[in-house]
Amino acid sequence: MCGLAGFFRPAGLFMPSCEELLKRLTDTLHHRGPDDSGSWVDADAGIALGHRRLAILDLSPSGHQPMVSGSGRYVIVFNGEIYNHLAIRKEIEMLQSSQDWRGHSDTETLLAGFDCWGLEATLRKTSGMFALALWDRQSRTLSLARDRIGEKPLFYGWQGDVFLFGSELKALRVHPAFRAEIDRDILAMYMQRGYIEAPNSIYKSIRKLTAGSYLQLSAQHAHGITPEPRIYWSLREVIKNGVANPFAGSDAAGINELEAVLRRSISLQCVADVPLGAFLSGGIDSSTVVALMQSQSSRPVKTFTVGFHESDYQEASYARSVARHIGTDHTELYVTPKEAMEVIPLLPDLYDEPFGDSSAIPTFIVSRFARQNVTVCLSGDGGDELFGGYSRYQRTDDAWRFLSRIPHGARNAMSYGCRAYSRRDRTSSLGWRASRLSSYLSARTAQECYAAALLQSQDVDELVIGSRPWIGSEPKPETMPLASPGDNLYDTMMYADTMSYLPDDILAKVDRASMGVSLEVRVPMLDHHVVEFVWRLPLHMKVRERQGKWLLKRLLEKYIPISLIERPKMGFGVPVGEWVRGPLREWADDLLAENRMRREGFLNPRRVREQWSRHLNRASHEGDSLWQVLMFQAWLTTSTHPARFRSS
Repeated sequence: MCGLAGFFRPAGLFMPSCEELLKRLTDTLHHRGPDDSGSWVDADAGIALGHRRLAILDLSPSGHQPMVSGSGRYVIVFNGEIYNHLAIRKEIEMLQSSQDWRGHSDTETLLAGFDCWGLEATLRKTSGMFALALWDRQSRTLSLARDRIGEKPLFYGWQGDVFLFGSELKALRVHPAFRAEIDRDILAMYMQRGYIEAPNSIYKSIRKLTAGSYLQLSAQHAHGITPEPRIYWSLREVIKNGVANPFAGSDAAGINELEAVLRRSISLQCVADVPLGAFLSGGIDSSTVVALMQSQSSRPVKTFTVGFHESDYQEASYARSVARHIGTDHTELYVTPKEAMEVIPLLPDLYDEPFGDSSAIPTFIVSRFARQNVTVCLSGDGGDELFGGYSRYQRTDDAWRFLSRIPHGARNAMSYGCRAYSRRDRTSSLGWRASRLSSYLSARTAQECYAAALLQSQDVDELVIGSRPWIGSEPKPETMPLASPGDNLYDTMMYADTMSYLPDDILAKVDRASMGVSLEVRVPMLDHHVVEFVWRLPLHMKVRERQGKWLLKRLLEKYIPISLIERPKMGFGVPVGEWVRGPLREWADDLLAENRMRREGFLNPRRVREQWSRHLNRASHEGDSLWQVLMFQAWLTTSTHPARFRSS
């Protein structure tokens, strides 16, 4: 796992200053790759590629990057892992018996694949998580690519006559051409959702490459013109194929096939030349991954859990029971509120743009804890999106069944009344609830009902000064509604979350938290073979008797007692709502000071102070949406005066 950064100026670069500048960019990514660094510059062509390496496969100098292909045509900087690269090597050797390998890194395998088949054909052959930048010396073309689900990040954009790209925004900010102009419309989207959805970033002119895509840029695209990314893997097409070719086997056959495809994914993702372990929360997803991982290991798997003393946020005892039954080498860490709160000042610099998911705190803590013993960890993320595990799916389904019986005109009138009441009464619990209800009542379709369920803040055009009211109010067209498969609201919700919430919240959270301490995290459930199989399953194998993850639970029953499976789902959060009323009150008061917000000019001080007052008086439970405001305010301070992030 690594970090990459670079820039492309078709008019050419100035030597040697560009090499010094490139080093400054990559030095900001030291936490992503503390083991090695490298650069490659072609000043005449205007390209500079920089890399920081966390050595996982081929720890020798043969894995050093930037790396040049055997033909000399391609130069790559690569962040990630290609789990099936040995199989790809065998395929290349069958085509080219004279293939001469310098080492055994997956980076070298990728380059050989590009020499054989080109970019897109090679990407389609891979199973892995990655972001990469590839320079074609022959055509003088820069290509950027990202893995299918979006596990690894990649930012890019023109700043004047320079095209910047990198694993994190902090690297781009170092370049003297960078202009940190905040996009108020995207800030409004953030306030609604708690994260920033790709392809957007908090900055104008800077984008995130969307999952499962690549873009190619040549000198012909100079002066701010960026081609649209091309899709090489589409979840929409996966779902269409699943509808056309559904799994027709019995429940028992479904369990066996799921076990087989997960075992293959986990087996490939356990290959590493460094110590490896797993996160174990005690929930369904991580327990399944660890159980299958341990069943294929000749020694106890190292597992890690972070626990809290507050009973509402306590899963460590379940994890301990699962670990004892499976037989892992388990370690747990109990964290006090004071220790958890000490992480908060690190978050703005760690995430580089506003990020409102408070579970970033325990994710960072468990990553830092695990890194003391291992360099790679497997995680159970993805199970909720694949198997209908979120409770909001059932709530939305129930809500739409009720609302759809009411004529749309009547619902619109009721929504208008609720919105008008909420704007008159902003300080009471009733006003807050009326605002929430108005979003549900105005929904025209089941998909819009789900979009309303995801909203963290209402009337963000009033909250964010200068933003447009329509931003974030409707689901983006490529996520909802589905082109297929018809009337199934559960599939629509799972699809929408896999396209947006999963990569832009969950996976972004895990990537920044883990790479902040130089830990690689792998997610076996998101191998595309697993994803493609699960989308062939009928809904009743995922959701049964109003409960999600039915098939996953039946698989897990083969490894642990049902008493450890059938229990209420617990999140991985922390009580930030109570903290800001108590020990974090002074910190929050400072960030939410009326004069401060008026001077900054982004947020409406009256709206924020009303929300703050409601929360302090316990008139409403707005801890999550208020936390988003606080994280923006904290990020705004850090982005103006960035602190150097330290992983220790």
